[in-house]
Amino acid sequence: MSPIKIPVLDLKPQYEQIKDEVQAAINRVLESGQFIMGPDVKLFEQEVAEYLGVKHAIAVNSGTDALVIGLRALGIGEGDEVITTPFSFFATAESISNVGAKPVFADIDPRSFNVDPKEIKGKITPRTKAIMPVHLYGQPAAMGQIMEIAQEHGLKVIEDCAQSFGARYWGTCSSCDGHCQEPTRESLRGKFTGAIGDVGAYSFFPSKNLGAYGDGGMIVTNDDQVAEVARMLRVHGAKKKYHNEVLGYNSRLDTLQAAILRVKLPYLEQWNEGRRRVAKTYNELLADVAGIITPEFADGHVFHQYTVRVLDGERDKVKEYLGEQGIGSMIYYPVPQDQLPVYQGQYPKMPVSDLLGTEVLSLSIWPELEKYIIDSIVKVIKQLLVVDK
Repeated sequence: MSPIKIPVLDLKPQYEQIKDEVQAAINRVLESGQFIMGPDVKLFEQEVAEYLGVKHAIAVNSGTDALVIGLRALGIGEGDEVITTPFSFFATAESISNVGAKPVFADIDPRSFNVDPKEIKGKITPRTKAIMPVHLYGQPAAMGQIMEIAQEHGLKVIEDCAQSFGARYWGTCSSCDGHCQEPTRESLRGKFTGAIGDVGAYSFFPSKNLGAYGDGGMIVTNDDQVAEVARMLRVHGAKKKYHNEVLGYNSRLDTLQAAILRVKLPYLEQWNEGRRRVAKTYNELLADVAGIITPEFADGHVFHQYTVRVLDGERDKVKEYLGEQGIGSMIYYPVPQDQLPVYQGQYPKMPVSDLLGTEVLSLSIWPELEKYIIDSIVKVIKQLLVVDK
């Protein structure tokens, strides 16, 4: 038996590090009495825009709303098509459907888990208006190739950055076939995910690398008109109170959450580096385990999840065995979006995405995860996959 219970995520060490600052921030908001769109919201938007190097950051109440409002601000709607990955949380495709457009799925690269640019090209039709890459598990998608495709065909790009706050694109894509031109890659090198396309959409769900203590989201853009529309849509479609111009949403980030996120933002680089340290340790310890493919230790990857591939149909067996030893793990995602009941029968199967849905397993990861705990997790995996062979 494992000597301790190991969750898939433990937020307590992070809270212990910042609890005095968090309490002070909460008290400041409580004493101000400004709970909706208070000063901390605007300050947080300014700080995020400065951190990411973008002109505009618009706080909303969830990552899902960030995608929906971002799409509408780009003019995506009824009858349009948006190409995206089948291998993501449902909010990705759901946001496209909820603005009246159609999600069109392009299969993924098995090394990065992200949409394969070569697959995107074959999905473009006269109705295609945008591409929505997802930087899954915190690894930047192949943005050099994606931006070239978008520019060639006059398409918008909205980046789903729900799992990649703080990740940077360095032009070292696993799916690179040498077709994207050096000037494009060089122009994007070092940019944060979300600051590359026309719109970036982030989630501050508590489990994220930059997580609130409730729901929250952010839209970023360098386009003044897109920002103006997004700000209007988040407050019931009104630029001026009680003068509603379009149908919008009640999608504001609470002042309390903004204040908490302002405390956390200066620690993000440190925490992301901690996640990379944990991932590197896992990769080293699992390197000699047959039947396990460890994730790429790619430049700019911030490891929102540490996700391995368990081969030969052993994934569920490994997950069950870990659970019996008190060790948490998760499957992100067992059913690709195109095969969910809401879309059942509407799309051809995606062979790579379907395969990875049977293989992926996310192991415990948080920035402060200690090596002896990682050792104990890997030891249990080896007991099953090595000793029992």
